[in-house]
This record gives sequence, structure tokens and C-alpha cells, in this order.
Amino acid sequence: MSDAIKHECGIALIRLRKPYQYYLDKYNTPLYAVHKLSVMMEKQVNRGQDGAGIANIKIDIPPGKRYISRYRSVEPQPLTDIFSKVHKKFRKGLKNNKDKANDAQWLQENLAFTGEVWLGHLRYGTHGTNEVENCHPMLRQSNWRSRNLVMAGNFNMTNVDDLFGKLVSLGQHPKEKVDTVTVMEKIGHFLDEENQRVFERFKGIYENPILSNVIEENIDLQRLLYRSCRDFDGGYAMCGMTGYGASFVIRDPAGIRPAFYYADDEVVVVASEKQAIKAAFNVEYGQIQEITPGSALIIDKYGEYNELPILPRLEKRSCSFERIYFSRGTDPDIYYERKQLGKLLIPQILKEINYDLEHTIFSYIPNTAETAFLGMIEGLEEYLSKKRKQAIMEGILFEEDLEKVLSFRPRIEKLVTKDVKSRTFITADEVRDDMVSSVYDTTFEVVRKNVDTVVIIDDSIVRGTTLEKSILTMLDRLNPKKIVVVSSAPQIRFPDCYGIDMSRMKDFVAFRAAMALIEERDMEHLREEVYTQCVTAIATKNPNNTNFVKALYDPFTDDEVSNKIAEIIRPQGLNAELAVIFQTVDNLHLACPQHTGDWYFTGNYPTEGGNKVVNKAYANHHEGKLVRAY
Repeated sequence: MSDAIKHECGIALIRLRKPYQYYLDKYNTPLYAVHKLSVMMEKQVNRGQDGAGIANIKIDIPPGKRYISRYRSVEPQPLTDIFSKVHKKFRKGLKNNKDKANDAQWLQENLAFTGEVWLGHLRYGTHGTNEVENCHPMLRQSNWRSRNLVMAGNFNMTNVDDLFGKLVSLGQHPKEKVDTVTVMEKIGHFLDEENQRVFERFKGIYENPILSNVIEENIDLQRLLYRSCRDFDGGYAMCGMTGYGASFVIRDPAGIRPAFYYADDEVVVVASEKQAIKAAFNVEYGQIQEITPGSALIIDKYGEYNELPILPRLEKRSCSFERIYFSRGTDPDIYYERKQLGKLLIPQILKEINYDLEHTIFSYIPNTAETAFLGMIEGLEEYLSKKRKQAIMEGILFEEDLEKVLSFRPRIEKLVTKDVKSRTFITADEVRDDMVSSVYDTTFEVVRKNVDTVVIIDDSIVRGTTLEKSILTMLDRLNPKKIVVVSSAPQIRFPDCYGIDMSRMKDFVAFRAAMALIEERDMEHLREEVYTQCVTAIATKNPNNTNFVKALYDPFTDDEVSNKIAEIIRPQGLNAELAVIFQTVDNLHLACPQHTGDWYFTGNYPTEGGNKVVNKAYANHHEGKLVRAY
């Protein structure tokens, strides 16, 4: 994706199911879990580069010994920073105690990060400043072991104001009105209540300190999570660890955010992506299971696990952007789907270039679009194969004509190269244009000047600003006759509010195109009508039933919007003709049939909160407010 957006975070959880001594004896290192967690997080670094954090809990450590450890970092290489500190702590602790390196009891009582339950998080900040305090895991502390809570997640809530109000009504005084704090405090509140419920049940039967152990044995995490999460509206995969060693991962009822797990007799592990589990534990993909939407994977103090229902399931609407761009393309299912996205674009591309393959060069940008590009080329080869068969069946009189038909191949070139390791889409807006110009380079002398058409495929087009300000100008220096920009994703028309930082209407080039068409066709009344509907719904506190913003697109065909987008992103002074092609929603569902979350393309939100957000986003735009809608 050449445009700048931030998106879903990454989670990783490891529960060692054997005593700590087991891993020392079998793997001959006290760092078995550290190594595994570092691999899981490194394989998900695509999901978050603003910061990272890890936390660890030891089970049944004697009083007076620290049993919760945590490191967080917002350094330029946060994973390197965190894990180098962990290794340094081990080297320092064992420097004068080398004979204790295989003594589990001594290690757990004297060294941090020697516990059985591990939680890691990679952050892309969609809200709040990039400070270490905003990095997960978050910690809610208590002197009562069973009341301690450590949490990390991949989530956005659409109803933070409502959740904040509920906390206040419960008597709390939250320090911030952000979904991270609100979610943790809400779960923490019901963890306290669950502790109290069990305490009241057994207080006349047992005395402390035995009563503390009885409380831990009888806490009902399924009940706790239902009471905590029943008011949540959003997309989430949230991990929690309690101070006594039980842990959980809960997934939203529509399965918007991804979560997968694997278990054997040594470990239970959870990650946002299957590839992370595959890389760390070398298991078959078929052994990795998806956590059921609306359910929680609950792992008790003893390492026994079960997947339990928490909330009523909704129609599954897992995020299709995971398939198009965010998740690692080395997952075999995602790799195939991305190739299909490229292949399904062939009819539109052939029509746009007037079937003139001889004078067309195919390429891609950025590197993450390579798989869709391979699918596009595969589709071209299939098209050419059919044309060859047709030519032979119809009969070719001259040998040179037959040779030409049989030997013709699509022209493939690497026209744009990213020549430094830099993630331009997370660079600050004020310096991003200069950054793009410096990190991309073009390949000269392969395009026949004013003769060839260049077709270049991108994962998706959000704002169009990188194309307008940098890439199209670079391509134009090659002097092509025409440039065709192809998006493997459909037009992004509506805000996302479940994980991706796309909440302002003006940021979408498709929305800008619709506004331009409305103005050109003297349909200003439509803008006012939609605004009135949105503010009325918000004012009556009933904004959840209808996405009124859809009406702004209804008068126009997809091609009309695409053509207007081409006009908008066309840089001043561009010499080549310019066309823009977008994937169709129907083809998206053909390529990714199990992942139907398409609200940013269609406006069909999986929860009521999505309609509230889109209506508020348009009202903000109409009023000139440059703020988030949730």
C-alpha cells in the first residue's frame, strides 16, 4: 500500500504447560520461551512498528518474590531493544551464579522473565501519542495476586464514550477516555467483582492465606468476560493474564480481528497470524486453529485450556484488508487469495489497454503488491494461451505468424524500486513527500517513449496522495504513452473503525471524487440531505440503524468514480494519458470467500457502531471538523 495509513496491532501469547524445569532439561536453556516469543513477534512486525511490549507471569512464586515482569519500548527497533534487555538481565543474573543456570526454582525466585505465561504486543498507534505509556501490555496492579491483570490487544471500540460512562456510573474514575484504558478497567472491574463474589462464598469456610488460593481456584473467567464484554462494540482480539496465572484470548462476535492458536502437551500459543505460530513452532498449518468469533480461549492456572462461548455470534465478517495487505503473504491461503485478486482484474485491464499487449509493460508498486502482480501475469498467460489455441484452431497460413503467436509473452519490468529499507506509510505527513521521492527509484530505457502503455498494480489506493505527488511523476519521466494504475482492492469509500486508522471522510480519494461529481452535476442538495439525516440521528442518539452516507455514491457508477479519481490524482504537467482501475467488490468476494468484511468498500458495517461512526464522520466533514469519528 503506497498510501499512509496505520492498522491492526499484533498479539502473541505463550503458555508453558509443563513445569519450568522441564524446558531447562529438554532444551538446555532458561530462555526457551523468550526465543519462541521473539520469533512470534518478529514474524508479526508488519503489524506494528510504533512500539512493542512483553510481559511475563510466574505461577505459585512465594510471597516477597516478584512474579510479574514487563518491558515496553518505542525505540526505532523496539523488539531488538526489548529482547536485548531480557538477555542482558539473564547474563547479569547468572554472571556469578553459573551453577544455577539449570535450577528452575532458583531462576524463578531470583530472575525476571522466568515465568510460565507470556504476552507480547506490537503497536501501530491509531490513537494517542507514540509514548511508552501507550504501549501494551497494560498492567492493573493489586497486592492481591488474583486481582492483578495484564492486557494487550488488537482492537478499536466504536462506543468508547458509552463505555467510559458506564465506568463512571460504576464509581470508577478512569484516567483517560481511550479504548485501551476503558477496556482494561472494565475487565478489571469485573475481575474485582468476581474475586469478591468468590470471597463472599467461601469466607466462612476457609481462612487466609488458604482462602486466597480457594478464590483463584474458583474464579469463573467465562462469566467475568461475558459481564465485561457484553457492551463492547468494535473489532477485537484481546489477551489477558491474571496474576495467579490463568489467561484468556477473546475475539469479537463478528470475527473482525484475527486470532489463531495451537496447543500440544508443552505449550498453548496464540497469535494474530498463523505464520507466526508456524515459524516459531514448526507445526503444520492444519494444526493451527482459528478462535471462534464471540468465544474466548481460556487457559487455567494449570495449563488446561478450553474454547468457551462468551457473546452471541454475529455473521462472520473478518477483515478483508488482512487478506489484501496487512497479514503476511507467506500464509498459503493469503498468498493464493492475493494472486486471485490480481488474476480477476485481467478483463478490466485488457479493456483499458484495448487488448494491445505488444505495446504494454506490466509492473507493480510497492513490494507488497508483488503477489497480486504474479496473479495478474498468470491471468495474462491464461488469456494468451486461449488466444494461441484459437489461432491454431482457425489455422495460420504463414510460419512467421505462427512463431509470433507461440512465442509472445507479456512484457514484465521492474519500473519502480524502493532502494532503502524504510516504511514510508508510517512517516509523518509533513516530511513524507520528500521521503517518497528519496526512497523510490525508476528504471529507465525499457519503455519505448510515447509508444508503450505502463500498467502498474498497487495493493489499494486510499488517499491517492503518494501517486499524485511522487509515483506518477516518476513514471512519467519514462515517457510512456499511457499510465494505467490498478488497485487490487475496490474503492475505499467509508471509514473503518475496527482497527485501521481510516476515520476521516476527506482522506478517501473515492469520497473526494464523489463530492466533485456532486458539485459538477449541481446536486448540492444531496450533500445537505445526507448531513441533515446524519445530525438528526446523532442528536436523537439513534445513529446506529442506517448508513446515510451511502446515498452520496448512489447516483454514480464505479467507472464514473474511477475516472474522477484519475482526474484528481493527475499531477500538474503529467504528459501521459492516465487511467485508474479498481477491483470490483464481487471479485473481492470471489478471491476471499471466507473473509467478507467489506464495510470500507460497501458501507455495510458488521456492528451498529459502524453506522454511528460513518454518520458522525460525514457530519464532521460537513462541519469542517478534522477529528476522529470514534
